[in-house]
Order: sequence, then structure tokens, then C-alpha cells
Amino acid sequence: MVRKMTLVEVGTHVELALAMGGWQHSEAKLAVSLVPKLPKDSLLLVDRGLFGFPLWKLLADADIQVLARVNKVVTLEPIQRLADGSFLAKIYSKSYDRVKDRNGIIVRVIEFTHHDPQRIGSGEKHRLLTTLLDAEKHPALELACLYHERWEVELVFDEQKTHQDPRRASKPAHLRSETPEGIRQEVLALSLGHFVTRALMFEAAKTTDMDVDRLSFMGCLHILRCRLPECDAGTPLSLEQWYAALLSEMAKEDIDPRRNRVNPRVVKQKMSKFQKKRRCHRGALSHAAIFAVDSCSRSCSGVNLSTSHQDIPFGHATPSRW
Repeated sequence: MVRKMTLVEVGTHVELALAMGGWQHSEAKLAVSLVPKLPKDSLLLVDRGLFGFPLWKLLADADIQVLARVNKVVTLEPIQRLADGSFLAKIYSKSYDRVKDRNGIIVRVIEFTHHDPQRIGSGEKHRLLTTLLDAEKHPALELACLYHERWEVELVFDEQKTHQDPRRASKPAHLRSETPEGIRQEVLALSLGHFVTRALMFEAAKTTDMDVDRLSFMGCLHILRCRLPECDAGTPLSLEQWYAALLSEMAKEDIDPRRNRVNPRVVKQKMSKFQKKRRCHRGALSHAAIFAVDSCSRSCSGVNLSTSHQDIPFGHATPSRW
């Protein structure tokens, strides 16, 4: 099993960096290894499960701007109210530092609710933390809407795992290699192939001044797969013409604006209603099991059922009794 942590540019779906580890490696530790890969002029959108004081301090020391979501258990006491409704607070590494008010980091807290029944978390209070402390340059409403773009990374996973490397009759859903180095090569190959497709989509969108989100990933991927054999052996001039024709064809794969994400994070059945299989349940049961039928008389769908209290061997009930 492999755990992958990735750094994605949400505007173009380009994967800038990735870190891999085994199932025993936590996402927080893998995220630390990606901090040096962050561009200095970027705004990092962090998932709620990755929030922690060590990572936040590391990002603050690297002068990286952050916008993260936090859960309800994080204690955030206001120290200054801002004009847009947000407030300044401090986060600490441990509760004792909070009591002594030492080694804290000042953050800006944005609390908001929405009342759209088609969106997840309607009526609930959501909290965002950011290092952007100026409320005039970065209004709270703008940042709350911007954080929704973090879900673009989920589409990148879908593009790589589902569309770029789909299931086939001869290939199961998991990776084929059975060695750690082979797994690394497969994951890197999928990432490199996705980078090539997304880079070409970005260049194609620039030719028509279009947002790259309006291009179909599957359509551009099919075009690239069909056109790649044509550039196997050609002159530099023919390759330049091929590249221009490829971008022109990709630019025509425009789609409708994407709808908002509305799928709730729920499962159909959390736990099974059946008991766990124990040692006493193993082994085949005898076909001569005896069932006791209580005396009853009832009618079901026009069929009269009349039985007496008698032991009936399984598989030997006589039709005259029904």
C-alpha cells in the first residue's frame, strides 16, 4: 500500500510536487516534506485534517501564506475584532502555553455559515484560519469563497486514478508492481503523464484566451493518445506544425461550466448488521437439521397456512401440510 501527498495548483490542475510513503506514514509528516516545494508567492489551501501547530509554524517561518480549515475542537479566543466580522487570535503548541500566553502565533479567524440546501454543511458554522491579517486587502467573504477551490485536488486524483489509468479486464484497480521501487515508478509515471496532458491543456487554453477549467480532460487525453504516433519520426518543421495542430484541436474540447460539489460525505451502511464470524461458525452444517414449527393458522396472499407443533426435518416437508 502507498500513501501519496500531492501539491496541486488548483487553477490549472498541474501537480507541482508529491511525496510518497507507506500506509504507516501519516499525511502530516508527508506534508512537511512538501514545504520546500511551495512557491513563495502562493496561497496554500490546507485541508482540515492537516492542521497542526508544527506545520503552521514551519509555513510561517518559510513566509508562506496559508488558508486552512479547522475543526471545532481548536480553541480560538478573539483578541481583536476586524471590520469584516473576522477576528485575530493566537494558536499554541499546547494548552500550557495558552495559559501562560507564550510562543503563540497570531492568526486571523473567519467564521461563516451558508444556507444553501444543495451544498454540504448547510446551517453549520465553518471556521477558517489564515495568515492574511489585512481585512481590507483580503475580505472574509472572498477568502470563504476561495477556499472552496481546494476541492480541485480531488478532481486531480480522479483524473489520474480513474480516467488516465482505468480498469481493464486484464488489470485490477490496484497498482501492478509488487516491490516498493516498482510502486514508486508507477506512481511517478502516472503523475508525469498527467503533467504532460495538463501542461498541453494550459497551452491550448492560452491560444483562445479560455479558462483551462473549461477544457475536457478526457477529450484532450484522447486527442493526445491518437496524435502521439504522428510525431514519432518527423522534421523540426513538421513537429512544430504537429504541435500547433494539437493545441488547436485541444482548444475545441470545451465543456459547460462545472456545477458545485453537492455530494455529502456519507456512506450507505457504516457497519454490517451481521455478527462477526467466529471459530464456532466454521465447518459445514448437517443437512438433517431439525426445525420446530409452532402451531399457527394464517392466510398469506390467498394461501392458507395450517401447521401443528411438530418437528419437520429440513428438506422433507410434505406438500399436504401447506
